[in-house]
Amino acid sequence: MQVTETLNEGLKRGYKIVVTAAELDEKVMDKLKEAQPNVELKGFRKGKVPLPLLKKQFGSQVLGEAMQESVDGAMSSHFESTGDRPAGEPKMEMTNKDWKEGDDVEVDMSYEALPEIPEVTFDDVKLERLVAKADDAAVDEALSNLAEGAQNFVDRKKGTKAKDGDQIVMDFVGRVDGEAFEGGSAEDYPLVLGSNSFIPGFEEQLVGVKAEEEKIVEVSFPEEYQAEHLAGKAAEFTCTIKAVKKPAPAEIDDELAQKFGAEDLGALKDQIKERLEQEYAGAARAVLKRKLLDVLDDKVSFELPPSMVEVEAKSIAHQLWHDENPDVQGHDHPEIETTDEHNRLAERRVRLGLLLAEVGQRAKVEITDAEMSQAVMEQARAYPGQEREFFEFVQKNPQMQQQLRAPVFEEKVIDHILEEAAVTDKDVKKADLEKAVEALEEE
Repeated sequence: MQVTETLNEGLKRGYKIVVTAAELDEKVMDKLKEAQPNVELKGFRKGKVPLPLLKKQFGSQVLGEAMQESVDGAMSSHFESTGDRPAGEPKMEMTNKDWKEGDDVEVDMSYEALPEIPEVTFDDVKLERLVAKADDAAVDEALSNLAEGAQNFVDRKKGTKAKDGDQIVMDFVGRVDGEAFEGGSAEDYPLVLGSNSFIPGFEEQLVGVKAEEEKIVEVSFPEEYQAEHLAGKAAEFTCTIKAVKKPAPAEIDDELAQKFGAEDLGALKDQIKERLEQEYAGAARAVLKRKLLDVLDDKVSFELPPSMVEVEAKSIAHQLWHDENPDVQGHDHPEIETTDEHNRLAERRVRLGLLLAEVGQRAKVEITDAEMSQAVMEQARAYPGQEREFFEFVQKNPQMQQQLRAPVFEEKVIDHILEEAAVTDKDVKKADLEKAVEALEEE
């Protein structure tokens, strides 16, 4: 087997691989010998079929497999001996198109090699970590938002007409063709007007009603209604209004706290403070990470595989185009041209991605089963009610596993670098932290 270099330009590599006819024939015979003990042909006992007959009978069937294994073996031996790591799947092309049995196999192999990444130390990296504490004002603001979300309804002044957003309490009886139907009646039913919890056209007719008023509501059930015996039919509801109530924020007290699972208001405030400081820490982490990546981008330079940069630039351009055109959900749109800015961002991402991967490999950073399970669980929350199906999908899909593993690995490498770097804490106000996060989004 011969491997001859044909291209060595930057990170581009090219080789001609020749598997001789004799080597290929030897590979075929080895495979036939391996199968011989289990082969049974008419006129021969099992395992006693002569090799020449086996070759005549089955040689052409194993030839393709032997050829593929020979080329794959040559490629593996090449990477092992040279230490090259391809940036992507090597391109393999058989050059003697008119090949026939008995000829040598000639294959051209080309790829882009991953660059040699220099050893980097981080003890000279100096960074500030922003630290914000949740003060009483921030906790009180969060409490007010909770109270608004947990709104109560209080009686309006007697004789006041119901408005959209008000709650009415009513008894009602529904009839189709003059007959009451099952599920069409209720007493003391609280309905928020505008909530669209009843069939179309129902709630709009109750806007303007007053307490102690009786209102006849006439509607038609949708053609696609879930109860087939009512679908498309006209109905009449006799509604007796008992109360009209306006929305009001819930009182900030122990009762509110208990609605959110806390023992009392003090415990709820403690929970809110803890949650806010977790949010602040997450925001500060994002700011710190960006500062670190900026330092690394300036600190390290090496040649980048052009194909990786090209793919990343196209991905960036595509994502930014969809951000600017949110109404376009699919990919049926004109080809998006990459710009110098897209290429600049792509070069940064590829450089930092290769650097972090190398640092993680040298530091022997590993993802534990527990960390991987946590990543899957967090992603599964995006599919409420289908968590089990998502878990099964991930288990059967190595590509999805890699997509979930990659960000966890990156964060652990960032942690490793930060442990070696000189990081000092700086106490800041919430507003200062928010400005720092906004600056990230503007870049």
